[in-house]
Amino acid sequence: MATAVIFGAGVMGSATSFPLCDNGHSVRLVGTHLDGEIISRVKARRYHPDLRKNLPSGVEAFELTELERALDGADFILSGVNSYGVRWSAQTLAKVLQKPLPIIAITKGLEADANGDLLSLTTVYERALAEAGGPACSVSAIGGPCIAGELAARRHSCVVFASDNRKRSLWFADIFRTSYYHIWPSAEVYPLEIAVALKNAYTLPVGIACGLLDRPESEDSAGACMHNPAAAVFGQGVNEIKYLVKSSGYNDSFASSLPGAGDYYVTCAGGRNMRLGRLLGSGKTMAEARKEMEGITMESLSIISSMAAALPRLKERGIIDMDRLPLLNYLIRTVEEGVAEPLPFNKFFPEIHF
Repeated sequence: MATAVIFGAGVMGSATSFPLCDNGHSVRLVGTHLDGEIISRVKARRYHPDLRKNLPSGVEAFELTELERALDGADFILSGVNSYGVRWSAQTLAKVLQKPLPIIAITKGLEADANGDLLSLTTVYERALAEAGGPACSVSAIGGPCIAGELAARRHSCVVFASDNRKRSLWFADIFRTSYYHIWPSAEVYPLEIAVALKNAYTLPVGIACGLLDRPESEDSAGACMHNPAAAVFGQGVNEIKYLVKSSGYNDSFASSLPGAGDYYVTCAGGRNMRLGRLLGSGKTMAEARKEMEGITMESLSIISSMAAALPRLKERGIIDMDRLPLLNYLIRTVEEGVAEPLPFNKFFPEIHF
């Protein structure tokens, strides 16, 4: 049996304790500086206030100050921080990690380097750990449609575990796999990560399409919804994710399977990115919507900003054709101008020829 350290006590990281404990593994849940209340309640009664249920009996909670003790004898680390905490997490681990350990991350996000090339957060994590003087650790990734509360309720969930070393992917999959947590191991980290990151950005315009229904002029006596426009946006989003993965020189199959379309679908079912889109679609400005969602991390905006920095450089290098990305261009304008203009439906699906 393995000993896992989950670094970050948010809902998704904590939810992974269920399949781990169901398989008989030991879990040490370490909170960040933002997780004080969660760790206190887990220590007191095993109750996780955000998941609204008790964690398995195999979970032991640790404060951030106890991180070094939690790592003693651990077999691997699951990084449960969000994209804004990746560098902090790596730098914090570097101070106390005595030897290389396999790391697997649930974090979703992208960064652009000076040439416009997109950097996966596993790469960012590995570099930040090394730059902070930590041991050389390989970081694997999890991608696919998996809502934390459903995993904690042991609902069937299908995901991909990707590592640059296929044996490591198989090893992680064997540790986590249960009768309800279905895992496909892969050696293709980058296409998985770009697909799962971009779907957060592309959820925003689906929310915008749905939010149009909240405008007074959209009321319909028969109760018609906005499924038609939302579905068109969803389809174009999958197309653009596929195009961006392929343009980067990688296998684009993930864009239309679990890490792309699957995770995209489940993100559109609700959550913060969808809510932000709905507010914009209803006619609120970005400033008004952000104020209404104050204190909530919006990873979609970070990804859109990274793409806004990357696209001009990728275009100059002849890697992408901007006409293939009408929805992403629309998102960049929305963020820069602070308002959601009409969706560019007539520019969608340029690959369909008449």
